[in-house]
Amino acid sequence: MELKSFSSSNSLSSSSEIAVLARSSSYSYNAFSFSHKLGVRFSNSARGIVVGSYGGPENHYLANKATTSLAGGANNVAAETSFHSSSGLNGSTWRLFTRNLSVLEAYDDEYGGVVIDPDRLPTNPAVFARALHSSLSHWKKMGKKGIWLKLPIEKSDLVPVSVKEGFQYHHAEPGYVMLTYWIPEGPCMLPANASHLVGVGGFVINENNEVLVVQEKHCSPEIHGLWKIPTGFILEAEEIYTGAIREVKEETGVDTEFIEVIAFRHAHNVAFDKSDLFFICMLRALSSKIVVDDHEIEAAKWMPLVDFVKQPLIQEDSMFKKIIDIFVARLGMRYCGLSTHQVVSKFDGRVSSLYYNVIDNDEDVNCVGD
Repeated sequence: MELKSFSSSNSLSSSSEIAVLARSSSYSYNAFSFSHKLGVRFSNSARGIVVGSYGGPENHYLANKATTSLAGGANNVAAETSFHSSSGLNGSTWRLFTRNLSVLEAYDDEYGGVVIDPDRLPTNPAVFARALHSSLSHWKKMGKKGIWLKLPIEKSDLVPVSVKEGFQYHHAEPGYVMLTYWIPEGPCMLPANASHLVGVGGFVINENNEVLVVQEKHCSPEIHGLWKIPTGFILEAEEIYTGAIREVKEETGVDTEFIEVIAFRHAHNVAFDKSDLFFICMLRALSSKIVVDDHEIEAAKWMPLVDFVKQPLIQEDSMFKKIIDIFVARLGMRYCGLSTHQVVSKFDGRVSSLYYNVIDNDEDVNCVGD
C-alpha cells in the first residue's frame, strides 16, 4: 500500500489504534482514549481521506495503523496509514493520509470460508475489480479458505473480472452463476457441483391388467415406435414418488397413487455428462381417461401387459426385460419393492423420505412394513 504524508517530517508509531468510520459525506471519529485533548479535522482528497489532527507536542499517542470503513454503499474499505508530524509555532501538527482499499461485503461460512453478499456488489467492473483484489488479499491474511461468489444475471459483466482474478465456475442456474476461489495451497476442498440427475418412471396398471404406456414425440431412432412407461426428471425439492405421480399426470392425464419403488438404475456420463439415477415406481391408477400432452407425447393408451412384454425392443434389451420381470414378480407377490416412510433426524430436524420394506412373515401379501 502506498502511504504518503503531507509534510516532510519523520513518522511516529505507538501501540494505540485509530478507527475511522465514514458514511457518505459525514464522518465520525471513534475509539480514542488519550490523556490529552486532541482535535481532528477531516477533508476530502482526490487521493483518499485526509485526517488532520492537532495538539501539543506531547500528544504522541497516535498509532501507525488505522482502519477505514465505507458503510454507505456496497464496499468496505480497509487501509493502513502512517502519521507524520511537523513543528509549528503553536505546537506540532499531525497529518495522516491513506489510500482506500475496498473489502466486499461478505459473511463467514461454517467451514472457514467466505460467502460474498451478491446484493451488495458494485455494478462498475473497474470498481469491482479493485474491490475483489483487495478483498482476496484481506481474506488471505485472515486465513480464510474457500470463497463463494454468486453473480446475478444482471451483474454478468463482473464474470470476466472474477475469472481473471482466479475464480472458477462452479455451477449456474437461470438467475445466476456461482464461482469459487480456493485460497490455501493444495487441492481444493470445496464441494463439487451436483453430480447426478434423478429420473422417475411410472409403472401404472389398472384392474384389467393393462399398463399405461406412451410413445414420445422426440426420441432416439433406436426406440422409435416403442410403447414405454411415462418417464421424466424430478423437480428441485420434489420427492421421488410425487415426481412419478406428476410425470404420469402431465404426459397422460391419468391420476395415480404411489405404491413402491420396484427398482432403480444407476448410470454414468448420461445427460450433460452427469451420472443418472432412475427410479421405477409402481403406481395404482385412480382414473382411466387419457389426455395426451401434445408437447412431448405422440400417443398414449392402456396396453395389455402381455402385449407390452412381447414388444421386440423390450425382449431384445436386457435392462428393459429385467425391469418387466421385476414388475411381473411384484404383481405375483414374489417380490417386494421399497415403500416410503416419513422420518425426522435429530441431526438436522428435517423430515425425510426413507424408502424401505420390512416383511414380518410370508403371509404379508401387501409387502409393506409398519
